[in-house]
Amino acid sequence: MKICLIAEGSYPYILGGVSSWIQQIVTSMPQHEFIIYSIGAKVEQKSRYAYQLPENISKVEEVFLDEFKAGESTFGKSYGLTEEEKAVIKSLLDETDTDWILIFSLFSSGRIDKVTGFIMSRDIYEIIHEVCLERYAHLPFTEMFWTMRSMLLPLFVVLMHPPPQADVYHSVSTGYGGVAGSIAAFFRDKPYILTEHGIYTREREEEIIKASWIKGYLKDLWIQYFYSMSAAAYTFADPVVSLFEKNRQIQIALGCKEAKTQIISNGVQLPDAAPKHHMDKTDFTIGAIVRLVPIKDIKTMIQSFALVKQKHPRAKFLIMGPVEEDEGYYHECLQLADALELADIEFTGAVKIQDYLSEVDVLVLSSISEGQPLAILEGLAMGIPYVTTDVGSCKEIIYGTGEDKEKAGFVVPVMHYVELANRISELCESAQLRNQMGRAGRARVQMKYTETKFINSYQQLYENVVDQYGRSRF
Repeated sequence: MKICLIAEGSYPYILGGVSSWIQQIVTSMPQHEFIIYSIGAKVEQKSRYAYQLPENISKVEEVFLDEFKAGESTFGKSYGLTEEEKAVIKSLLDETDTDWILIFSLFSSGRIDKVTGFIMSRDIYEIIHEVCLERYAHLPFTEMFWTMRSMLLPLFVVLMHPPPQADVYHSVSTGYGGVAGSIAAFFRDKPYILTEHGIYTREREEEIIKASWIKGYLKDLWIQYFYSMSAAAYTFADPVVSLFEKNRQIQIALGCKEAKTQIISNGVQLPDAAPKHHMDKTDFTIGAIVRLVPIKDIKTMIQSFALVKQKHPRAKFLIMGPVEEDEGYYHECLQLADALELADIEFTGAVKIQDYLSEVDVLVLSSISEGQPLAILEGLAMGIPYVTTDVGSCKEIIYGTGEDKEKAGFVVPVMHYVELANRISELCESAQLRNQMGRAGRARVQMKYTETKFINSYQQLYENVVDQYGRSRF
């Protein structure tokens, strides 16, 4: 079976998170051939892979959203769009429902010769002008014109570059990746699976609301634009997979048909035995398995460690994960640690986590947003209790559900460094509690989150969609 995995802003350029998940899928299914269709933000990332690609990846198709510059074409060419075609492009900018089949048909008609020519065309100018007159007449036209063009350009790049031939298409987010999967489903007449780790539209919405570079009156426009792209993925994908029930309910609320949805949880390898942690000690080691990026809120982690150190002067903190993704943020974290005079923090960079976990007593995750973090599952599998923020499925993993409700750590509010420090200290002060929660976490992983269960579920899913799709056609 040839499977095209569609990634956006992750594999194979970024370590951890969704990228680790993709590497896990590919390496665990050597019987299948994989093509990676990877959408990156900047062309400077081209061929700079963070992973050793498994042998069953036959091709990496790279698409970069900044690949086409507006200056590469002249202004004013007419593409002779029909009124229907103008209306459907306009719908991306004015909050009306978008007929994605009409958009796909336009871009496959052969009439759009190149992205830069189309974005600079008289047709696009007239569409934007009309939207501005109807909705933004009180705002500067030039500003609105360039904003709307910058929104449409990356989408047009993806529309002009459909994924290559495969038996199954599988995108790991909605957004541009979801549009790419939808194009493949439509043109290649093949099954399309969507797996959402977080909820892409909600994450973009949070970023846009907080972004200082987007003016307030433009934020609704950007948010609606991402919701429209997600609607395409929910329309063309079947099945739509989420990692836990809360996100499945959000997908339905956002317009995905409930009958399409299902849950497949992440999974990790369970070591034969958890390492024996030394319980009678005062030199505690606190650890974090994490990429150093703002969404992981490393600064709250560092502030909480400063409070832990007041109670446990011999404690040390290992922050284990790559630092290259946002070097500016990494240096801000270093400066904060220096300002708080925390000499016992070690930023290890990307390391083999298993080599470090045997010396860690408590693990911490302070993210602002998450799906179902593999880092938590890896730590619990090693019998280490966790203190996490209340994001994604962290509460479900740490506190359990149904009859399985033995705590594997603590869950605290987002950005609450005092509560984070209190719970870390509580675990440091009780060997019995660490032992009890560590055993509960390992048992939960063994019951619900093993790699075997995770891989078997996707193997069955691939076989089912190919089988059902073939039968439905004849």
